[in-house]
Amino acid sequence: MDLRKLTTFTKKSETRQFQFVINYFYLIFPSKLHFSKCFIFTVINLTLKPLTMSDTIRILIADDHAIVRRGLKDILEQEFADVYIAEVNNGKDLIKLAKAEEWNIVISDLTMPERNGLEVIKILKDEKPELPVLILSMHPEDQYALRVLRAGAAGYLTKESAGDELIKAVRYILMGRKYITPSVAEKMASQLTNDTSKQLHELLSDREFNVLKLIASGKTVSEIADLLNLSVGTISTYRSRILDKMQLRTNAELTHYAIQQALV
Repeated sequence: MDLRKLTTFTKKSETRQFQFVINYFYLIFPSKLHFSKCFIFTVINLTLKPLTMSDTIRILIADDHAIVRRGLKDILEQEFADVYIAEVNNGKDLIKLAKAEEWNIVISDLTMPERNGLEVIKILKDEKPELPVLILSMHPEDQYALRVLRAGAAGYLTKESAGDELIKAVRYILMGRKYITPSVAEKMASQLTNDTSKQLHELLSDREFNVLKLIASGKTVSEIADLLNLSVGTISTYRSRILDKMQLRTNAELTHYAIQQALV
């Protein structure tokens, strides 16, 4: 067995651990090592982190604000010695680049031109299910975190907490885990134990919830249609569904409810 060929597939930090495993088997099975390749690979897979063809961490950042992208890039480059970071400023380009190249993780804003973060998650979940997406948003956790995680995201952070939590979240996700803050975990547990306590807006679909927030922020049906690249008729249908599900009658009542719930 050529140890050099095997170790080229491991990270530098793992090579010493890999060598230890091989040496261990030389001591125990000196005359039978060449018959134990499959067994050794099994132990290696259990002992080491997943093998990779490259030490470089490839991160794709999506945010429509250049200053936010610059800040995230600085934080990540200071923490990771060998990292390649690409940037896009809208959801359409994010989907295109995510599908065209291989990435270790995507860090995306929730509210972007072309396609919002929830749409991006669902598309990438279908097209590249192994690609983890960390959502970094200005919206509080209680508004979007559960929706984002249900859609298939690997984690959710607010931009306010990015400085303290970002690196921790990225490391968790690169190890194949999901990153959930204690407050989100508590909310998830609460919903599991008392599903009847849902707020009215939690009954809405992701698209309906987005339309609700836009109506409550003062946008007209035509403006919302332009923002979401949908027809005026489609937005009107969403509005009717929202009013019906929430048992409200007017935009004014929707806006009042959104203000009460701190949705806008």
